[in-house]
Amino acid sequence: MASCSSSEPPAPLEDIGRITLRRITWRLMPLLCLLYLVAYIDRQNVAFAKLQMVGDLGLSEAAYGLGSALFFLGYCIFEIPSNLILERVGPRLWFARIIGGWGLVTLALAFAWTPASFYALRFLLGVAEAGFFPGVLYLLTLWFPQGQRARAIGLFLLASTFANAVGAGLGGLLLELDDVGGLRGWQWVFIATAVPALLLVPLVLTRLPRRPEDAPWLTGQQKAWLASTLAAEGGSRDHGNPLRALGDRRVIVLCLAFVGFPLAAYGLSYWLPTIVRGFGVGDATNGLLNMIPWLVVAAALWGLPALAARSSGFRRFIVAPAFLGAFCLVMTTVVPWPALQFAALCVAAAAIFAGQPFFWVLPGRFLSGAAAAAGFAAINSVGNLGGFLAQTIIPRIHDATDSDLAPMLFLATMLALSGSAIFLTVRLIPRS
Repeated sequence: MASCSSSEPPAPLEDIGRITLRRITWRLMPLLCLLYLVAYIDRQNVAFAKLQMVGDLGLSEAAYGLGSALFFLGYCIFEIPSNLILERVGPRLWFARIIGGWGLVTLALAFAWTPASFYALRFLLGVAEAGFFPGVLYLLTLWFPQGQRARAIGLFLLASTFANAVGAGLGGLLLELDDVGGLRGWQWVFIATAVPALLLVPLVLTRLPRRPEDAPWLTGQQKAWLASTLAAEGGSRDHGNPLRALGDRRVIVLCLAFVGFPLAAYGLSYWLPTIVRGFGVGDATNGLLNMIPWLVVAAALWGLPALAARSSGFRRFIVAPAFLGAFCLVMTTVVPWPALQFAALCVAAAAIFAGQPFFWVLPGRFLSGAAAAAGFAAINSVGNLGGFLAQTIIPRIHDATDSDLAPMLFLATMLALSGSAIFLTVRLIPRS
């Protein structure tokens, strides 16, 4: 590690910036990605537990959908307060509280005994996890200048794709542990996904700096370069009262525009195991097949920011994936062959996620400080109501129409509307 002493010889400004960003990326992003990987596995485990627990708890498909969706209700209600607390007390303490809380609630879900207990624990899981994702987005505004933020967010979102891949393979295998130790397979799914969260609490407390000035692995020159670069980009953008950011018309527009992305993502990911099981495969094979779409998503999240860095224009990297994803969602039920259906699922998943790193750069162009914390939380909170809709409306659409096409048409329409809204409103947001 380079010495942090003040006697270091001056280096060219360009070299300082490049070395600083490289060091931040390697020191900060692996920990954040690990946390998000565990969080996303924890969020998706109910999709596999469903394959057994609906029978054990006497849940209908609609009742399961409601229980899954209650996560988003708790998440949305506590999202903004959680992020404002994080901005005040710092990410180290608050992220430790978040990850410890969701680990304990997930462990309790393994012993849910009635539909009511399932509903209550899913709501509490949302309360526990509220603030983590927008908290990381806010944290990245403190460590990365605007020009490098899309790549950093893309790296962070990569963790969700590996979480889906790992969670898919793990979920299918854990279901095979049925009756081991006197527990059902779905109980092992929750237990195995709760333990890593609890083990990560001490790692967060010891390895995550509160702010760049506290990072022992940055030199004095590097801290000064980062502080001056971020100050030049955003000091005048902060609202005096962070809650005033919630009334900013650009925040309101982005809240509404984002809804289609999580709606499509959760609609696809929660029901993907059920769709693949319709191909006539067993639980373990189902889990392994579910890994493939998320590996395709990872490739898209890695490649698209690199392509954007060599291109002019920004809007098309959000809008084009949205329309491609909408088209492929429809194709998953229109094409008659399972192989083509599965290929469409893979492309749809990649398209839904690929534009999101660019979307999340937009709030940081006109918000900073506590206002950014509130704005990120508001956009993510309202947008994630799409997850609630995915788990409540889609089963009802399916039951009412007895059609696999109608739910996918709904998801595709909402995703296309989000793409259209972003196309029309990006011009309201300054470039810097």
